[in-house]
Amino acid sequence: MVTLDVRPQLIDALSALRDRVAAARFPLPLAGAPRARANRDELLAQLDDYLVPRLKDPEAPLLAVVGGSTGAGKSTLVNSLVGRRVSEAGVLRPTTRTPVLVCHPEDHHWFSGMRVLPDLTRVWVPQQEPGDDMLLPGEDPARVLRVETTESLPRGLALLDAPDIDSLVADNRVLAAELICAADIWIMVTTAARYADAVPWHLLRTAKEYDVTLVTVLDRVPHQVVSEVSRQYGALLTKAGLGHVPRFTVPELPESAWGGGLLPATAVAPLRTWLVHQAQDSAARHQVMARTAYGVLDSLKSRMPELASAAAAQYAAATRLTAAVEAAYDSEHARVRSRLQSGAVLAGDALKRWRAFPLDCTAGELLDALSESLTALLVCAVAAADDRVDDSWRREPAAAAPTLRDRDPTAESVEHRIGLAVRRWRRELEECAEDEVRELDKAATLDPEAVAALVATALLGGRRARAAGERLAGRLGAHGALRLRDRGGRLLTEHLDRAVHAERERRLAPLDALDVHPEPQAELIAALSVLQKER
Repeated sequence: MVTLDVRPQLIDALSALRDRVAAARFPLPLAGAPRARANRDELLAQLDDYLVPRLKDPEAPLLAVVGGSTGAGKSTLVNSLVGRRVSEAGVLRPTTRTPVLVCHPEDHHWFSGMRVLPDLTRVWVPQQEPGDDMLLPGEDPARVLRVETTESLPRGLALLDAPDIDSLVADNRVLAAELICAADIWIMVTTAARYADAVPWHLLRTAKEYDVTLVTVLDRVPHQVVSEVSRQYGALLTKAGLGHVPRFTVPELPESAWGGGLLPATAVAPLRTWLVHQAQDSAARHQVMARTAYGVLDSLKSRMPELASAAAAQYAAATRLTAAVEAAYDSEHARVRSRLQSGAVLAGDALKRWRAFPLDCTAGELLDALSESLTALLVCAVAAADDRVDDSWRREPAAAAPTLRDRDPTAESVEHRIGLAVRRWRRELEECAEDEVRELDKAATLDPEAVAALVATALLGGRRARAAGERLAGRLGAHGALRLRDRGGRLLTEHLDRAVHAERERRLAPLDALDVHPEPQAELIAALSVLQKER
């Protein structure tokens, strides 16, 4: 007889793996990202709702989840297995909005807490009529689990009526998938009219992949075609490698015509007998638990590397996007420094002001013109860098993430930010000029603002501003002029580098906020390796 391995070391390794899976993020819209997110969510559901709690509490009742397509008769089947109406059934779709779990009263404590399905709020109203969804104030009916008790079910067995797996309501489909992941036994219900539909077969193939304990119910089969439909359905199961799966057939009866009645006990007796045997026979019970648990564990060998590969693809894409930004800004930064050395700032209005200084232009006006020209040069460089980034990102599918495309309309303009940076440099340059003038004996005859205008012109004007350096030396002396130009040059470099770096970081900020790092790939594989060693 196969038994569950419930050693603390294995559970600890599994819990650590679970945390690594939960930490994995796939925010960039790559081709495999939706599948990776779905796989991660499904795996988390199986770990949180089934595998970890089952290994921690192997003596807990078996949970059989009844799932299937819209109108398959799941609720009627559950009601008939229990012997009274516990789940709403009818012709309106979707009927099952709030999932219902039914167990023996002495098993209630296993499901009233958060042992399984911890994200669902429990509502336990034993006398509640089916269809009267007793919700907590403001509670979302899609996130509530109604727990019913009945002595007609044996101890050790619980049934859960799940929403339709193909419901038109997206939340119902998601919840149905979560509930199935919490099952010791999957009971997949289909009908004579829909047994070949794609959605049930997708779940059947998933059950085979994870090697879970599976039962199929062919429901509402007209008695005239019972043999033929059963034969065809059996052939499809055999072809899919599921011929060994226990299969039960429920005929179409007057009680099931409108989905509101209870089927005769004889109609569901074979399924009920099989379920009770799994719960009460020790060998069968351990076989069910071990098969489903180890099926999930074995599936990790392929699922974890797949998640790790998707995480690696995310990081590679993020690295390419980051590199495009850094290359664009580094290139423009180098171009700005080259243009500064060539005196590109001393042009246009700034050149006119310099030629008119000091007779027809004040030092303040010259500094204003130089500051505006320097600001324009930096703004153009940032715009050019952003254009290069946009052009490069257009070739990257990952750049289609909304957070990377949407710009904050309330953010300050680049002109405003660059203008502030240039004004800070000008203010600090003027303070340096004041310090230099203050140390001279002829400080009373020198205007610090005029000195600042000369050093700014010398720093920004290139060869055309050679005269500015000569005038500066004439006023401060050769050593004083050289000292002030060095200080002003260092300030210019610092503020220039800081301004370009700030704009680059602003462009990278949305990408950084997505928190895509290289660690998840290695951590996922490492967690799987530790778990495999413990097994």
